[in-house]
Amino acid sequence: MTPHALWADTEVSALRAADHLLLRLTAELALPEGAFACTHLVRGDRPRVALSFTLPSEPLLRTAEERLTTLGYEVTPGAPDTVGRAVVYPGVGSLTGTLTVGELLARSAIDRVTVLGSQGQPPPEQTMRTHDHVRPQWQGGELVLAAMPAVGGTLVPFEVPDPTPCCADH
Repeated sequence: MTPHALWADTEVSALRAADHLLLRLTAELALPEGAFACTHLVRGDRPRVALSFTLPSEPLLRTAEERLTTLGYEVTPGAPDTVGRAVVYPGVGSLTGTLTVGELLARSAIDRVTVLGSQGQPPPEQTMRTHDHVRPQWQGGELVLAAMPAVGGTLVPFEVPDPTPCCADH
């Protein structure tokens, strides 16, 4: 099964807003299990977040393209880059609460977990608190989740669901 991809340009400049838009569009498009939906940072004269969709068939791709165009998005074949941040991917719905790294890998399309400041991968029995917000990123054709050590010897995804804005206490 060869996946088919397209991306939609947006005016959204914040990841959190892009996540909400992507989840809304994914629901409207009724994407099947096995589809991927990612955010991509676009730099340059007009910084923004683009959205990509990878689908398992050409007919699904054509339908998504038609619906996104009807909704007013500029749609381009492929993906804007190779390092998209996955928001929707196989198994994402099962990555809630606390699980082991082994369970996380077995339940989802994530290929591996890396831990900031560590070499190699964490052991499969290492626990991870997901905070119900797991955003892996494509790296070299693999879906990789960056994690960091947390209290009690557990891990947490590097990206948190509600980050504190820079300089919030000033």
